[in-house]
Amino acid sequence: MIIVLCAVMLLPISLPIVSIIVFLQGGGKIADTKESKLYRDGSQLESMWHDEAARLSGQSPESVDAVLNLKKAEYPKATLFWVDGSGRTKLQLPANEQLQLPVQWSSSYTVQFMKDSVGGDDFTIVAFIGDTRLEGFMVFKVPRVLMQSGAGSASKSILPMYLIVISIILAVFLFISVLFFNGIRKRLVRLQAAMALPANNGIPAPVATNKPDEIGHLEVAFNEMVSKLEASREREANEEGLRRELIARLSHDLRTPLTAIRAHAFGLKQETLSEGGRRSLQLIDRKIEYVSQLIENLLSFTLLESGKYPYRPERIDIVRMARASIAGWYPAFEQQGFDIDINLPDVPVYWHIDPEWMERVLDNYFQNVLRHAQSGCYVALRISEEQGGCLTISDHGPGMDGTSEERGAGIGLAIASLMLEEMGLYTEIASSSEGTIIHIAGSVSNRQEDSP
Repeated sequence: MIIVLCAVMLLPISLPIVSIIVFLQGGGKIADTKESKLYRDGSQLESMWHDEAARLSGQSPESVDAVLNLKKAEYPKATLFWVDGSGRTKLQLPANEQLQLPVQWSSSYTVQFMKDSVGGDDFTIVAFIGDTRLEGFMVFKVPRVLMQSGAGSASKSILPMYLIVISIILAVFLFISVLFFNGIRKRLVRLQAAMALPANNGIPAPVATNKPDEIGHLEVAFNEMVSKLEASREREANEEGLRRELIARLSHDLRTPLTAIRAHAFGLKQETLSEGGRRSLQLIDRKIEYVSQLIENLLSFTLLESGKYPYRPERIDIVRMARASIAGWYPAFEQQGFDIDINLPDVPVYWHIDPEWMERVLDNYFQNVLRHAQSGCYVALRISEEQGGCLTISDHGPGMDGTSEERGAGIGLAIASLMLEEMGLYTEIASSSEGTIIHIAGSVSNRQEDSP
């Protein structure tokens, strides 16, 4: 606000200051201004000179010389001379005047002199002596500068000083502005750098607050935000730790009663049961297996998120692994009446991945097809060896957005997605009401295309 106020008041304040300075320093010019009043009125000078010339009618040359000497004393800045009737220059005041006058005036020189006198640097008055032109003429010359008003000369003297003072004030103003805005820029850049380069666990580091201005308030607010983020991150980490610990304990605690229930169900299978009892026992056994798998997936998902699930990558033939995996699921698909379409290449395709993780991924996808795509009764497994290899699993089920009796929370798919991402495999899933297609492609970082 101070800088803006100075910019607004710069011109109104500087003008009177410069005027006062010029007035105080220009005292010697006041006398010149008083003396110059003699020459200001050109019409008065012209009338005076013609009156003097008229009064000299019939006077002797000495009388004319005496009048010119008197007028020279009265107008010291003027140049005076006269020419007699025969065209001879008689008297020139001052005598050392640089004006070169001829001794004898010719008609052509007289005309040229009259022509040069009009509009020249000197104000020139030519008056004939007496009533006729036979007695000669007298000339009064004064520099036109002396005829200018004091206000005009004063304004001309003020202007350069005013421009100098304005230039100095403007330079000081710009220098202060540059320093001020450069300081603001440095503080804003420092704040921007703190935001753009998080230092502690993805959270920006606090900045130092030096001044209690608007930017200082912004820095304080930024530090408060950082403090709240740190507290929120710490609270989130504690909650995440509690959640993982709770899931691990629940997974462990639920396995014990499930083992007991599975043992009792196995014991019931040895007993003589009715047809309804056997169906109920089969349903119980299937649900126990489902809950057990759900607990296992929940524990695996927690370990994957925390980075504690063991990962041991090695060079494997994905064709051989896929063939072994579908062979293990073949009886289950065949029992449910699935049409199984397998198309695997004869050449090996090598990926650098964890075989246990990949087996878990394939089991999750095949289990998902068996549970949710029974309406289509179709499963296909294909592998292409081009561009590092691509594994495709497809079905003709209702899609991932469709309804299914066995539909759950999708933890198995989430685990498969996390594992594939950790192994550096590219995944693309296309799902609709006509079925689901899952593509798993090897990347440059994990594929091994050379022969074993």
